[in-house]
Amino acid sequence: MPAPDEPTEPHRPEQPTAPVAADPPTRRLARLRGVLADTRPLATPAYRRLWLAGVVTIIGAQLSVVAVPTQIYQLTGSSAWVGLTGLFGLVPLVVFGLWGGAIADVVDRRTLLLITGSGIAASSLLLWVTSATGVGGVWLILVLFAAQSGLLAVNQPTRNAVIPRLLPADQLPAANALNMTVAQIGAIAGPLLAGVLIPVIGLPMLYLLDAIALLATLWATWRLPAVPPEPVPAGAAKRRAGLREITDGFRYAAAYPVLLVSFLIDIVAMAFGMPRIVFPEMSQTVFGDPPGGGPALGLLFAAIPIGMVLAGLFSGWLQRVHRQGVAVTVAICVWGVAIALFGLTSSLWLAVVFLAVGGAADLVSSVYRSSMLQTVATDEMRGRMQGVFIVVVAGGPRVADMWHGPAAAVAGPGPAVVAGGVAVVVLALLVVRRYPVFWSYRGPTA
Repeated sequence: MPAPDEPTEPHRPEQPTAPVAADPPTRRLARLRGVLADTRPLATPAYRRLWLAGVVTIIGAQLSVVAVPTQIYQLTGSSAWVGLTGLFGLVPLVVFGLWGGAIADVVDRRTLLLITGSGIAASSLLLWVTSATGVGGVWLILVLFAAQSGLLAVNQPTRNAVIPRLLPADQLPAANALNMTVAQIGAIAGPLLAGVLIPVIGLPMLYLLDAIALLATLWATWRLPAVPPEPVPAGAAKRRAGLREITDGFRYAAAYPVLLVSFLIDIVAMAFGMPRIVFPEMSQTVFGDPPGGGPALGLLFAAIPIGMVLAGLFSGWLQRVHRQGVAVTVAICVWGVAIALFGLTSSLWLAVVFLAVGGAADLVSSVYRSSMLQTVATDEMRGRMQGVFIVVVAGGPRVADMWHGPAAAVAGPGPAVVAGGVAVVVLALLVVRRYPVFWSYRGPTA
């Protein structure tokens, strides 16, 4: 307080402060859109129809994914017979994934999608008839499953090669994020729905529902414009889809380091880091499930897809990242670290969190790698590059299955998983250091 003999400052009433302007609703909405998935590709009618149809079709396809091994186990009572689905599924996937990509580069892709989509639906109908009547037994089911896998191996690279013809290049990351989000939602919802439906309508009906769901994609494909291959330059040889063209695809990938590393780094991530084969053992020995499986097993299998779905729903920021090579490298390293931490923990909830973080990182990596492929590869090579992509994506986890099992038997599942996660980080960094052009790669801007 001032001394009594000092003049005091006359009192001045407080001036009202200017009210802080409220954040306009449009600004809040813009911020929210910047966080959530970028939906601009859905403004293109052809892509929107394909995407909406995929929501239905993917869930239907997951019904058959559950039905085939379940039916084979019911018929044989043997997990060894169920394991044959891996062989009958992988071989057609590799052969027709590579060949189908070459075919997609020389024919109208819309026509090829209609043919293969109809074949997939027909195989599901035949599986329904076989399952409902009991005709043919387990071998016929495996043959039909192999045929369906081969058709899918042609259909998927063709579908992915169509998207760059429907959308501008700067929207491809958003479109890939939307596609992968739907795929992972189907990976979660389909098996859960199958588990609910089998006691109610019976296992054979799952195949019929899958065939009916495929009608949505056939309708969306029918509405597409023609997607013929680009004209052959004057004097160039006529395009074919033989062994030479498949080999040309591998040479093409090797000639472009960005494409080569996008394949190599995914092989590293999946072949060393995918720990799914040890989930049954860890659910019992580490997380306390009863013999035969329980809640922990379901949570472990669902955790990676859940992480991918959450990352997809909040993927709006992906569109603003142009250093895509850096983004892929960081995402792969996050995947490896998350897997290693999963192998170290004995807490189920921490395990789920680590796997979900890994799943989110995997989605980021997948989005940018798909966009690189669709942008860097020329239209005449996109089908073959997509075929290689499908083989890499499907083959990597199967390689991981082959070594994780024996390693877990020798050292325990936890140490095997940790070793795989550490190997992912080390090898990914070595690959990128060997090809620094990948680290420098920038995606297209609007």
